[in-house]
Amino acid sequence: MASNPIVNMFRVKELRKRVLFTLLILAVFRMGSVLTIPGIDANVLLSYFDELARQNKNAFASYMDFFVGGAFSNFSVLMLGVMPYISMQIIMQLAVIIFPGLKRISQEDGGQRKMQTITKVGTIVVCLIQSYAVTVYAYSIPGCIVLDNRLAFRLLTMLTVTTGSMITVWLGDQITARGIGNGVSMMIFAGIVARMPSAITELGQKVAAGEVQLVFVILVLVMFVALIALVIFEESGERKIPVHYAKRVVGRKMYGGQNTYIPFKVNPSNVIPLIFASSILTLPLQFVSYLGNGANSARWAARLSAILSPSGIWYNVLLVVLIIFFAYFYTQVTLNPTEIAKSIRENGGSIPGVRTEKTEEYLQKILNRLVLPGALFLALIAIIPTIIQSAFGFPQSTAMLMGGTSLIIMVGVDLDTMSQIEALLKMHHQDGLTKKGKIRSRSL
Repeated sequence: MASNPIVNMFRVKELRKRVLFTLLILAVFRMGSVLTIPGIDANVLLSYFDELARQNKNAFASYMDFFVGGAFSNFSVLMLGVMPYISMQIIMQLAVIIFPGLKRISQEDGGQRKMQTITKVGTIVVCLIQSYAVTVYAYSIPGCIVLDNRLAFRLLTMLTVTTGSMITVWLGDQITARGIGNGVSMMIFAGIVARMPSAITELGQKVAAGEVQLVFVILVLVMFVALIALVIFEESGERKIPVHYAKRVVGRKMYGGQNTYIPFKVNPSNVIPLIFASSILTLPLQFVSYLGNGANSARWAARLSAILSPSGIWYNVLLVVLIIFFAYFYTQVTLNPTEIAKSIRENGGSIPGVRTEKTEEYLQKILNRLVLPGALFLALIAIIPTIIQSAFGFPQSTAMLMGGTSLIIMVGVDLDTMSQIEALLKMHHQDGLTKKGKIRSRSL
């Protein structure tokens, strides 16, 4: 019993406090997910989404619900979760690349703090825009709104939803500072895990009704386990580029004269291209879905909403194209071969078998060979929910668990959290979580 890792986790006072604090914050987040926005009839809302589910027309609502643990269909005060913050982070990363002034600010002393402030102010703007779209969507649901004054309802909803999102971001920051794991990632992870019981129940009901064959369920579960193993294997894979540094004397000390390597991961950009692509497609899809609801909706909006459905072929084609594009774009920016080659030359290094002037070309060639399979792997993972849904008749809520952003986020957050727990246990001279293998940290 003494070597039980779970027991060891609660023996170490620091780790125990961090784990309990994280669980407390996640419990607060889950309680906030069921608090409906003032001015909305929760019973009408429940009946409306139940009817959509029976007619298989709630693809967008299910997609949004998956990352906020059902808060979207509840019209909760936390219905947007941390997604506006993530969207703003993506915008800021692209802005730093496009505008040299922002890049200079980020490299100054205290620059990262300034960038965080700009990001959070921008998040408020994104929240206000999306919360206004929420009011448009709410008015498309008959009998949903019990507040007569339209202006008062819009202002109240925008204030409530924006405040709820910023509180969620603050809760995530508290987990990062005083808990275990990356706070924002843990919030998304909690939302995905919270949908598991209802997704499994829905699948069980379909199996009992004969709509889904039991043999298909077993087959998909085996495939799911294999996918998890493949994701872990792929994320830990890397190409090591050997670098030799020549000896040099500075004053009375000798530097260099050692062999090292540059680790290029098989998937250098991790899950970033998938998140970028999903965010870019979700924002227009959100507005089109709002415009396409209700009796007085525009026909073009309703048609475009159907075409861009997360379970439709065009959505998935666009998703694959955007994933491949962002994989190349993000890798080129974060792992700039020109900067790496310059750094190697300035420190008196060289890659064995490669001329010094050809270093940049060699590194670019290696990166190009790594990015394409990594991007195709991400694209395959992204479209697996659609394949499972259309080929085996699985409900969308269950299919989304089997692949896509949710699978990579769950595996990534789990690995990152386990690595932090492992490090804290080792620091306090306790046995780690695993006796074999090596847990590597992975940031989302």
